[in-house]
Amino acid sequence: LLLDEKGQLVSCEHGDRRLSLLTAGGGKRTLVDAYQGKRLNSPNDACFGADGKTIYFTDPPYGLPKRWDDPQRELDFCGVYRLAPDGTVTLLTKEMTRPNGLAFSPDFKTLYVAQSDPEAALWKAFPVKEDGTLAEGRVFYDATAAVEEGLPGLPDGLKVDEKGKLWATGPGGVYVITPDGKLLGRLSTGERTSNCAWGNDGTVLYLTADRYLCRIQTKTKGAGW
Repeated sequence: LLLDEKGQLVSCEHGDRRLSLLTAGGGKRTLVDAYQGKRLNSPNDACFGADGKTIYFTDPPYGLPKRWDDPQRELDFCGVYRLAPDGTVTLLTKEMTRPNGLAFSPDFKTLYVAQSDPEAALWKAFPVKEDGTLAEGRVFYDATAAVEEGLPGLPDGLKVDEKGKLWATGPGGVYVITPDGKLLGRLSTGERTSNCAWGNDGTVLYLTADRYLCRIQTKTKGAGW
């Protein structure tokens, strides 16, 4: 979920396999549900680009009843896309097996994308070109070993603070990673932690951990606050 510049709710919908906009009158409008005539898998997470209007989103298969093996799947890859204000949909990369959460660095020059694949549980960093597309990505941080240790959860939602550190949900909780890929520590929840968001004055991190909604006061502030 995210709010546009008008305060309208934009949703990634697994069931309807689309991005939708909840209008002021309460009705929903489809923003995108297909790429080159084929239905999306099940959009999972989204964020706005530097202009506050362009939407970047991921499309893993988790909303399909049989996921990757579901007969209703029309695309043979899981993509990261860009939806321009004029409705144009651009495939940015299909190199990630299970793209999930995503967020920009404070200067919008890097897009971080989580990969919720238990065999390659990692985050990638993609340089953002001047036209808004992505250059070749690199592995930013790999948490596959934590999955193999039995810690619950996979790389999922993530946010960035004002100094560019990632606060990223993953195996065992929330990982705090510097812009150069160094792990500072982990908020251990003991649960499969799925998403996080800055709130209050921008210093409080809210997170969803299985059946729990939690919050923690930090000594930093979310980017853009």
